[in-house]
Amino acid sequence: MLLGSQLRRLREARGITREAAGYSIRASESKISRMELGRVSFKTRDVEDLLTLYGIADGAERTSLLSLAREANVAGWWHSYSDVLPSWFPTYVGLEGAAALIRTYEVQFVHGLLQTEEYARAVVRRGMKGASDADVERRVALRLERQRFLASENGPEFHIVLDEAALRRPYGDREVMRGQLQHLIDVSERPNVRLQIMPFGFGGHSGESGAFTILSFPESDLSDVVYLEQLTSALYLDKSEDVAQYEKAMKELQQDSPGPGESRDLLRGLLQLS
Repeated sequence: MLLGSQLRRLREARGITREAAGYSIRASESKISRMELGRVSFKTRDVEDLLTLYGIADGAERTSLLSLAREANVAGWWHSYSDVLPSWFPTYVGLEGAAALIRTYEVQFVHGLLQTEEYARAVVRRGMKGASDADVERRVALRLERQRFLASENGPEFHIVLDEAALRRPYGDREVMRGQLQHLIDVSERPNVRLQIMPFGFGGHSGESGAFTILSFPESDLSDVVYLEQLTSALYLDKSEDVAQYEKAMKELQQDSPGPGESRDLLRGLLQLS
């Protein structure tokens, strides 16, 4: 996905059509489209030819992009869970693992990176009706594995605005919800986590279109990616005008929500009431 985004940016900057790019590597326009969407593996020769076509002669830039091509062809640890994941989600897990900053708004339930094991199990069972216990446990295991990266020494900055609705919507029994609220209080103390709660009392706000995630990467030349999950698919947006709209919404959500300290107090209040 990262390499595909870069190749598309370079092609568009040169005013080259997908058809012309495909011709240069003896392929179809649809293959260029699939490459730019990260839906196919990358042959080194194809990437080299495209970089030449796009006028990338600088050795360091070519080396960096060719390195991305090699990395894109190596299956990540999460691919062993592909049998219990929707087809679009492994791409997201790969991007999440490469991000230096993750900004997200969630309204339906607690974000997967902050879920307890018991809460995650309740969420997965609700979303995978009819699934075997083994498949549910594998999905939960993937979620917990993703959390290890967040808690690691090189973990990303994680900024989340969590709608109060997610905290009041029960998944699991009373003890599961109490455990989840306490976990949110604890994890919000981590130096790389900024957790804010958007309270009911605020009324309408800039997150009206639903949950979204903005992923930013350590490489300065890689564009941010907005992830939008749907019922049967997901969207990955990286055009600057699209990203800017979501960054504006995220900034407003952060400005309109109580700060991390006040949000912790709100969580403590909900815990006492539960």
